[in-house]
Amino acid sequence: MALRAATLRRKQVSMTSLIDVIFLLLLFFMLSSTFTRFAEIPLTGARAGQGANTAEAPPLFIRLSENGVELNGHDYTLSDVIDQIDTIAPPKGQQLVIAPRDAVTSQRLVDLLVVLAARPDLSVVVLE
Repeated sequence: MALRAATLRRKQVSMTSLIDVIFLLLLFFMLSSTFTRFAEIPLTGARAGQGANTAEAPPLFIRLSENGVELNGHDYTLSDVIDQIDTIAPPKGQQLVIAPRDAVTSQRLVDLLVVLAARPDLSVVVLE
């Protein structure tokens, strides 16, 4: 009888350690998750043989480097480029071609696309 009572006591599970593990898992998932929203950026890749409509204005050309932005051969900062596009481009239907240099990060390209989103009438094409 004494042996049976001793085995029954050993089979009881301590809930304290289980609650500690659940709390640690909850803490881990809360701290490792992010609560920010991701925005979608419309992106069009250029294809071979894709021609521009000759009735429209010629496309604007942006050469994106890691330090600056070159719009139609003139250097600008990232924040000034949209003002320059406003002075050059007609209000509707303007095509904009972006050619990133090799050292440009994807974050730099996204920063430019966010700035260009202020003009939703621009048709943005990114060269590979």
